Amino acid sequence: MEINLGPDMCVPCGEGIVNLRVGAIIQRDGKILMVKNFRDYCYSVGGRIRMGETAEQAVVREVFEETGTVMTVNRLGFVHENYFYGDGETNLGKTIYEISFFFYMNVPEAFEPVCNSFTTEGVREELVWLDPHGDTKYYPEFFRTALDEPSDGVRFFFSDDRT
Repeated sequence: MEINLGPDMCVPCGEGIVNLRVGAIIQRDGKILMVKNFRDYCYSVGGRIRMGETAEQAVVREVFEETGTVMTVNRLGFVHENYFYGDGETNLGKTIYEISFFFYMNVPEAFEPVCNSFTTEGVREELVWLDPHGDTKYYPEFFRTALDEPSDGVRFFFSDDRT
């Protein structure tokens, strides 16, 4: 059965925006694959869930779109509830309430990512392998410690960057 996907689950709510997002945890040799663009920070491979797909379907689609590789989900690792102010052209200064589901991915042995993705503003993105304990600013910040504390369960994090 082919699913006809609708728009991204990015919904205006009063003066703010509600996002439903997925992120991929792609690790190799103690590093994590992250996305970088013109901003002064990196962020997880992933993106918004589209109407009509599950979170697992969304992360598989996003990983393929951003790395050129089809991966399967190992398991859900984290749920992140987050408030922050937008910094893009379309959401600058708006309050954003985002719920993200972060999945550990099954990374193929010979994985070599090829990035062909762009931001919602049309800016080319690039993929970088980051040391989670390095100086690079990235989101979600809880990866710095949480990835060192393996758990079989799903862990929950809350952040509020509005202050």
